Amino acid sequence: MLRIPYTGDNFSRMANAPAELLRSAPIRKLILAGQIAFFPTGILTTLLGPMLPLLIPRWTMNDTQAGNLFLVQFLASLVGVQISGVLLARWGYRPAFLSGLLLMASGLATLYLGSPWLGLVSVAAYGLGLGLIIPTDNLLIAEISTGSGLYSRASAVSLLNFFWGLGAVFCSLMVAWTSAHKLLPFFLGAVALFLVLLALAMRNLPFPEAALPSESSASWSKMARSPAIWLFAAVFFLYPGAETAVGGWIGSYVSRMGSRGMSIASMMPAFFWSALTVGRALATAFLRHFPENLVLRMGYAAAAAGIGLMLWAPSLTGVIAGALITGLSFSTLYPITVARLSQHFGVAARSIGAVMFSLASVGPAVIPWMVGVISHSTGSLRAGLLLPLGATVILFLIHLVEW
Repeated sequence: MLRIPYTGDNFSRMANAPAELLRSAPIRKLILAGQIAFFPTGILTTLLGPMLPLLIPRWTMNDTQAGNLFLVQFLASLVGVQISGVLLARWGYRPAFLSGLLLMASGLATLYLGSPWLGLVSVAAYGLGLGLIIPTDNLLIAEISTGSGLYSRASAVSLLNFFWGLGAVFCSLMVAWTSAHKLLPFFLGAVALFLVLLALAMRNLPFPEAALPSESSASWSKMARSPAIWLFAAVFFLYPGAETAVGGWIGSYVSRMGSRGMSIASMMPAFFWSALTVGRALATAFLRHFPENLVLRMGYAAAAAGIGLMLWAPSLTGVIAGALITGLSFSTLYPITVARLSQHFGVAARSIGAVMFSLASVGPAVIPWMVGVISHSTGSLRAGLLLPLGATVILFLIHLVEW
């Protein structure tokens, strides 16, 4: 299999190479494999949601013990993000990527086999794998997709996250179906086996190697004086937090709208996530015709309008419309941000990415939690959901300036 030695000079030449070189078979295979890897990543990221009703009686857990599973996944993922930054800077993409896939497989394969303690270890294992694979895959696709059209950074990262959305939707459907037919262990085992086979298939693909120390190391004291890095940090914290808060709380919000709302509450997150996934599927064609800065501004403006419609619509139809508008508007914003991070910092994004993707993990933990705190203290979930609305407005204002 073709191996491409990776140095700073090579990266510079690749970035300016003709589109034909960038679309060579080995690079195409690497892009495709990276995007396929995000399908099981979407499954594992959202797995605890549909699995929890099954795990609580199986392991006789109370709600506090069940909540520990989410905490363990989040903390392990955060550790994985930090490790990924070290691996990418010193040894390139291959060790982080393949280790992430294998850790995800081992955790998933053992999740449903034994005691709650084994379950916690399993969640920690695949959480660590998620922490390795999510920043690594995003930065990999952004770094090697320097062509145009389908191979532009923003389009390729958007398609990558489309596969994540497919995995998230597929996860809920398959857990429900396989548990009803007593096939859940086979489903979990099949996904674990797929991850192992994918790691084996990818081991000889031309991953970019470690960059020269002068290129991969970043002078944090110098960058801290640049407004761009602080603006990137704000976006990586606020956007994932706002997205998670809307997707996580919309069902509860609808459930408080009377009997009709109760009947459709469990479906409301699906409206939001499906719109987000469809938007990412369409983004490749969309981004060819509009500048990224314009897409960011219009996206955040439309998302703020969508959240506002959700909160003040007098009918359930209006809330559903608001959820669809918000999901479609959010769809391209995170992929474009990842692409811009890679373009702005070059190879140094491998080190900087560990900090940014850590913030992208902390935001979804803090902002949805704060929604609940505000809702409890005010007695109004609408008041709590003003927080993601405010975050989206701030993001719109951030992108009004060029940076």
